[in-house]
Amino acid sequence: MFSWTWLQTQLTEVTMISTFIRLFLAVLFGGTIGMERRYRRRAAGMRTHALVCMGAALVMLTNQYIFTFLGASDPTRLGAQVISGIGFLGVGTIVVDRYRQVRGLTTAAGLWSCACMGLALGIGFYTGAICAWLFILITISALNKLETTVLGKSRGMVIYAEFQVYSDINRLVALAGEDGIVVIRLEVIEPHGYSGEEDTRSAAIITLTLPKNLAHADAIKRLGACPGLLALEEI
Repeated sequence: MFSWTWLQTQLTEVTMISTFIRLFLAVLFGGTIGMERRYRRRAAGMRTHALVCMGAALVMLTNQYIFTFLGASDPTRLGAQVISGIGFLGVGTIVVDRYRQVRGLTTAAGLWSCACMGLALGIGFYTGAICAWLFILITISALNKLETTVLGKSRGMVIYAEFQVYSDINRLVALAGEDGIVVIRLEVIEPHGYSGEEDTRSAAIITLTLPKNLAHADAIKRLGACPGLLALEEI
């Protein structure tokens, strides 16, 4: 007969109902976080996050089962291996792009968080898992917009610029100085699609500090008027 005590037992003990609920919630929670990553065209999407979270939950369920029915002395041993072992997936999502910028750190952290959330679901710590799910979603979605807004108003700026010849870099630096833009760092690299010695193009990644009254979009517009400039974008 249905009662609160019966429901509590079903949710905390290793039963068919609790197993289904925990694994279902792990797939649901992990999948929704992965959906946000896929929306932003990241390497690890909905299925990856759902499988990681569900696998971690299954590990903890197995741990609880072994401890309950076989009398093992350490009910946390398998979970500890998940926390350290999930790193192999996270490392696979971290890459250095063509602008020499590190990408994938948020996705890697999200996968690790999903694994931890799955462990909480697997052991029946529903309150912790639900709170973690909400905070992870807020961190990777709402805080992403806040971060973009803050960076858009900051005085620091990094650009990728491509030129017809190497000497055109000096023109861009001179033009930046005329507008009160300070060049902090300049790294010359091979341009995209570089075709060998006969290719006279040059490219650079430039770190700038803008004056207080100059927005990022305006800086791009002004620097884009530099003679010999083939491509310019903020990174």
